[in-house]
Amino acid sequence: MSSPLEILGICGSLRTGSFNRLALQAAQKLVPEGAQLNIFDLHGIPPFNQDEERAPSPAVVEFKRRIRAAGAILISTPEYNYGVPGVLKNALDAASRPYGDSAWNDKPVAIMSASPSILGGARAQYHLRQSFVFLNMHPVNQPEVMIAGAHEKFDQDGNLKDETAKKLIRQLLENLVTWTRRLESDAVRS
Repeated sequence: MSSPLEILGICGSLRTGSFNRLALQAAQKLVPEGAQLNIFDLHGIPPFNQDEERAPSPAVVEFKRRIRAAGAILISTPEYNYGVPGVLKNALDAASRPYGDSAWNDKPVAIMSASPSILGGARAQYHLRQSFVFLNMHPVNQPEVMIAGAHEKFDQDGNLKDETAKKLIRQLLENLVTWTRRLESDAVRS
């Protein structure tokens, strides 16, 4: 029997009570059989400085190790000013450098977002997809999981109570696992 597929969850917010952190915690309970979701905390990733990319901090070294060890990535991010939060963009950059040593290369990835806004973080997701092109990542396209009105979708203990959101997250994770296995199979055949 093969080992479970490790999905590395990354939250695009550092806020303790982030709806996106809560969404990742909900996803841990919805992950399909044969997979597991572990969350990496971006606290401690220093601001990216190209002058220091050849001698990265221990936090960046560990982040890149965890990305490489994972079979797939799940990013849950808020939207700030119509785009990706700086902390997430910084993490994407740090793990992609130096040139030729990107930990993101060929990784399957899925995105979800949670926001009090009516769009639920849609623009941040599209912004991320632009970065995935250069990073050579393989995103899952469907379903698009955008938890709009997130302040009403979690209970006081941080549990996701919205059944539609749970269903979409479960389907996204199933599609990510299927997509990852397909890409692994294609790599073996080629």
